[in-house]
Amino acid sequence: MVTCLNDAMFPSAGQATVTLLRRLGVDVEFPEQQTCCGQPFVNTGYLDEAVPVVRTFVEAFEGYDAIVTPSGSCAGSARHQHGIVARRSGDAALADGVRRVSPKVVELTEFLVDTLGVTDVGATFPHRVAYHPTCHSLRMLGVGDRPTRLLQAVHGLELVDLPDAESCCGFGGTFAVKNADTSVAMGADKARHVVDSGAEVLVAGDSSCLMHIGGLLTRQRAGVRVMHLAEVLAS
Repeated sequence: MVTCLNDAMFPSAGQATVTLLRRLGVDVEFPEQQTCCGQPFVNTGYLDEAVPVVRTFVEAFEGYDAIVTPSGSCAGSARHQHGIVARRSGDAALADGVRRVSPKVVELTEFLVDTLGVTDVGATFPHRVAYHPTCHSLRMLGVGDRPTRLLQAVHGLELVDLPDAESCCGFGGTFAVKNADTSVAMGADKARHVVDSGAEVLVAGDSSCLMHIGGLLTRQRAGVRVMHLAEVLAS
């Protein structure tokens, strides 16, 4: 499950995910029927409009052993929001489909560590890296230290501490549009912490957060680049 944002703007994150999983012996398929997970609808109160999106999701991913996505945000939406949408719709068939499919949705690091049982994926990345734990992966999914365990096993990588790491970066999807000043202020705090960490590269598991923080770092000419975790693990 590539996610809308990766498909439209950051395809390298999706490509890296496929490369990594195939390198680890996983039989990967990409259902072209997939569209949005529905999170933008649900988060802004359009639950009725999310029904056909959730239905398409179920139809696209029915029958797979695991639905792996390089996004804690979208994995959280599928696991926790789809059931709300389906039950509210009153469509019993949709609710049954969600019960079958949604529990199989896993964020990339969950799949690597819990399902495949690996932390050393054979990657090499000789750079100083700071890791930003995105809100949904941290709070909604509870991925814990899985991402940092994977990064610590990357050959040549130096993982540095990110001050106030668990604070939100301020993106929050439509929050960044509706509350732009607050969003930018929160992002500026995060960008300052990234620079203070001494990292060459900021890594996270959600392209949305990287887009927000990376934009601020670029405008500041901070000299720190951002990369999706999947790209580092596929390197």
